[in-house]
Amino acid sequence: MPNLADEFSLLVHNAQEAGIEWKGRPAVKRSTFSIGDGQTIAALWWGDSEPEWMFCHGGAQNAHTWDTTILAMGAASGAPINAVAIDLPGHGRSSWRTDQMYDPATNAVAVISVIRQLGVGAVNLVGMSLGGLTSICVAAQVPELINRLAVVDVTPGTNHAKAKAIADFIRGPQYFDSFDDLLKRTIEHNPTRSETSLRRGILHNARELEDGRWQWVYDRLELAATPEESTVDTPETGSTEFNPLWDKVSEISRPLMLLRGSTSPVVDDADVAEFQRRQPTARVEVVAAAGHSIQGDQPVELARLLNDFGAIL
Repeated sequence: MPNLADEFSLLVHNAQEAGIEWKGRPAVKRSTFSIGDGQTIAALWWGDSEPEWMFCHGGAQNAHTWDTTILAMGAASGAPINAVAIDLPGHGRSSWRTDQMYDPATNAVAVISVIRQLGVGAVNLVGMSLGGLTSICVAAQVPELINRLAVVDVTPGTNHAKAKAIADFIRGPQYFDSFDDLLKRTIEHNPTRSETSLRRGILHNARELEDGRWQWVYDRLELAATPEESTVDTPETGSTEFNPLWDKVSEISRPLMLLRGSTSPVVDDADVAEFQRRQPTARVEVVAAAGHSIQGDQPVELARLLNDFGAIL
């Protein structure tokens, strides 16, 4: 299995698998934003106009996790959407931090910098898991930069017990003897996803080394530690309780939607109740036949819900 020469060449397969009419390669390019101290944030810039949407992925993912959802949003609305999907610090092609601080509050500083550099005033922000908690911090801190916020399958009630299955996968080997070995383990831990979608995901999230082995591309140097010892602060690794972020939820003043995967253990009924107590007007949607990664399991339904949410005045 060769390395992927053109990162956008797989979009046609995303569309075909999801039943999205393919009208040719959409306008999408790779962009890079400087956020100071020699750090950069990589991003996928979709569309030809000013972006209306920004997407933040979960831990151990990258911006390509949103490809099918973004394609579906454009297909459903009749025109390509204008969006920026970023690689969070330490992920994808973004810079790794020497202090390995990838907690939501630290990530939020980078996201805010990118939004300001877009120069569009405000965006509809979508964040999943680590990206969701990061987006909560962003919306609470700079409401003037956010039109509305959609949080995908995470709340500050997320903890190690709820995210254990995900953490077990992420804390696995860093290196694999072959692509097939990496794919096999990925399939075992993602039973709701098709093999073809997982193949695409690996090609965007791993690389082949000179000796033929394959390696994940995100920063995971501390992931060998136990949950109690690790300084990596993400829902996926389950290293930290995020309860203090409930106050951030209370501070959000923009329209808010929480999306929950019907089979995901990461958000439970108590989390939803607390979310609605903090934000009584928040919209809550349960996506059928979806686990934690709703954008991977049900990208077209997620696109429909986001389009509907974005159309609300």
